[in-house]
Amino acid sequence: MEIMPKRPLIILTGPTAVGKTALSIDLAKAVNGEIISADSMQVYRGMDIGTAKISREEMKGVPHYLIDELDPQEEFNAVIFQRLCRQYMEKIYDKGKIPIIVGGTGFYIQAVLYDIQFISQETDSDYRKELQRLAHIQGNQALHDQLRQVDPQAAEEIHANNVKRVIRALEYYHETGHPISRHNREQRERQSPYHFRYYVLSLPRPVLYQRINERVDQMEKSGLLEEVRRLREQGCTRDLVSMQGLGYKELLDALEGKCTVSEALEKVKKETRHFAKRQFTWFRREKEVIWLEKEKFASEQELLAYCLTDLRREGIIGE
Repeated sequence: MEIMPKRPLIILTGPTAVGKTALSIDLAKAVNGEIISADSMQVYRGMDIGTAKISREEMKGVPHYLIDELDPQEEFNAVIFQRLCRQYMEKIYDKGKIPIIVGGTGFYIQAVLYDIQFISQETDSDYRKELQRLAHIQGNQALHDQLRQVDPQAAEEIHANNVKRVIRALEYYHETGHPISRHNREQRERQSPYHFRYYVLSLPRPVLYQRINERVDQMEKSGLLEEVRRLREQGCTRDLVSMQGLGYKELLDALEGKCTVSEALEKVKKETRHFAKRQFTWFRREKEVIWLEKEKFASEQELLAYCLTDLRREGIIGE
């Protein structure tokens, strides 16, 4: 039986504010590609400033998918991303083009790249309610501390405020007696069905952290508070997945009088820096990645040229 060759796939990722957008557009134009966003927040309509969403002008005519496709009230997670991403990849392949997955949500990328099989366990609704009650009464950190006791690695990977994922990890341990991190590790050992190159952009920490601080300052000037206020007036509450995003939950606190706007923005900067640190940790653990240290390239053009040479050498694109 003839074995079908693997289809090409390009991934461009890295921590927040590292500069993925500009390179992704140049790369898409150079390789006849189209872009699928692997960002857990840019998928939401009306959430533009706090997500640093790419504008139509910045797209420069390159088709983008999973941008502005859901209302903030809708759920979005790795399972939904995997399903939609596969659909769009088929659409791009049918055009004779190359899909380029761009974004900083490593788990989403992993789900598609290695065709992760997600857990479909029957859940104990009483146990879930018990965990939800614990989070409500004692706070998210208490729930996260419970996870750290049974699965330290999962606790490192999941932020305390991501209550749904913390609960799912605890449920998995409750149901199976095994840590979910072990399941995830086993899934990562799967072979990819794609002929891929997985690029991770990086910058020195001090440079990246400065860019993060400047980005948050720019978000404030662009009207982030007004954006959060408008979403709140539209009925978006903090229990929505969308409103758990960085910049949104902190400014909701300010609108509710729990802190000042200045304090909220400083917290956004701090939490975003921590998020970037966790992203670095995630990508370092991934196999078969190519690190692109931006400070080693004299220009964006030189960086692009390096990628194109690498893609030709690996047979992802033609000469």
